[in-house]
Amino acid sequence: MSANATPQAGPPVSGEPAARGHLAESAGLDRRTLTVPSLVFLIIAASAPLTVLAGGVTSTYAVAGLLGVPLAYVLLGLLLGLFAVGYGAMSARITNAGAFYAYIADGLGPRQGIGASWLALVSYNAMQIGLYGIFGFALSSFLEARWGLAMPWWASALAGLVVVGLLGISRVDLSAKVIAVLVGLEFLVVIVVDVVSLAVAPEGISAQPLMPGEFLAPGIGAVLAFGIAAFMGFESGAIYSEEVRDPARSVPRATFTAVGIIAVFYAVSAWALAVGIGPSSIVAASRENGPDLVFVFLAEHGGVLLTDIAQVLFVTSLLAALIAFHNAVARYFFSLGREAVLPRWLGAVGRRNHAPVAGSLTQSGLAVVLVVGFAVTGEGSELGPLFPVLTLFTWLTNAGAFGLVFLLAVTSLAVMGHFRRDPGGHSVWVRRLAPGASAAGLGSVFVLILVNFDVLIGAEGPSPLAVVMPAIVLATGVAGLVWGEHLRRRRPDVFARVGTGGTAEVVPAAASPLGGADHVRR
Repeated sequence: MSANATPQAGPPVSGEPAARGHLAESAGLDRRTLTVPSLVFLIIAASAPLTVLAGGVTSTYAVAGLLGVPLAYVLLGLLLGLFAVGYGAMSARITNAGAFYAYIADGLGPRQGIGASWLALVSYNAMQIGLYGIFGFALSSFLEARWGLAMPWWASALAGLVVVGLLGISRVDLSAKVIAVLVGLEFLVVIVVDVVSLAVAPEGISAQPLMPGEFLAPGIGAVLAFGIAAFMGFESGAIYSEEVRDPARSVPRATFTAVGIIAVFYAVSAWALAVGIGPSSIVAASRENGPDLVFVFLAEHGGVLLTDIAQVLFVTSLLAALIAFHNAVARYFFSLGREAVLPRWLGAVGRRNHAPVAGSLTQSGLAVVLVVGFAVTGEGSELGPLFPVLTLFTWLTNAGAFGLVFLLAVTSLAVMGHFRRDPGGHSVWVRRLAPGASAAGLGSVFVLILVNFDVLIGAEGPSPLAVVMPAIVLATGVAGLVWGEHLRRRRPDVFARVGTGGTAEVVPAAASPLGGADHVRR
């Protein structure tokens, strides 16, 4: 150990004897469990392809009023590909379930890492819990339409919550297998929609939606603001870095693969849907039918059976996304608890399956509180059965996407900070150009989301929520910075190991000739 390293009294590291009982603070996550394909499925599940086609693509056509929606997915895919260049290189060097937290702590400093961790927690929780709104609505609507079962949305949401919670406290490979099946079926349905769309093509196979002039027009800000939400979760591969085989290679490969698949698949599907409805009619049809447009189209051209299958898989698509985001939140809680940045009991894992049980149960508890809270608030609402979609889902998922895009931009800066301190033989492209371009691009998208937030949440005119919700997200990050300063002053032993997984040897900045961060890992 370096003479300048600070001895720690942190939680025991993985490999020490496990505590008695069903939970053990000393054990780490299940090592070397996930393969690259499993990781790709976990990443894509968070993006929910069928949900994006039915909800995201149609909403973008409706709100923006532009035909160039497919090009938005191409442009955003290229931007996130730039992000993945530096992110992937950094993930090959840092293995930590905290991902954003660990990277920003390393590249910009521990205080900033703690602020990022709080912002990540609120953003991922908002994305995950918000999905219960549309999941509950979709499942209840289907049960009533097909079997006459009148189940309130919140009961359906809580039923899904139980399934997600049980998988969350199980081995991660079980979640990966369930998600692989659901995402595979999801892709199949979207491909069927694409094929039917191109076969119908009432105005012929048209390249009009792919023309730059249909994209570079007033409304482009709303297109990009809506479009980026479809990619959220693509960065989650690094969250599983402690559980994947050969993380130095698997995480970058999975991230690039997922970004490529998502961008191409969404662009092709958005174009095919416009062709299937007709370029001259897609905007009006999207405004009239909203997320039901895909199912109305299938009912007209594919029959009742195909429509029913698509609706079932729409529900399971949401379930897969819920599982993926739940796993991400649980691992953030685990990472912060392990390092005592948050209460240490959050770092407890299952003694046998090494799942982040404490983090998983905490996330489920938060979801129960908010779902029940919205259920009580929405009782008798004039919005009727759409209340959970127009409030819980719309408000929280857009707030979560807002926070995650901000974190992506900040992480790009952290990548530059990391490689400025330790180039490690990487080219200028990896160290500076790609992360610099992604920081600028993602920062611009962040501003577009902020400017269009009232549109994103479906507000008719200026709404206080368009200010309050982004402010809450950012205020959480500021609170994290304050907590980081508290730890620096009052608990320097904890502060010194921020972002290291509780095991790395560190050198305080005051004793190091290297600048830019409060600690340097050995």
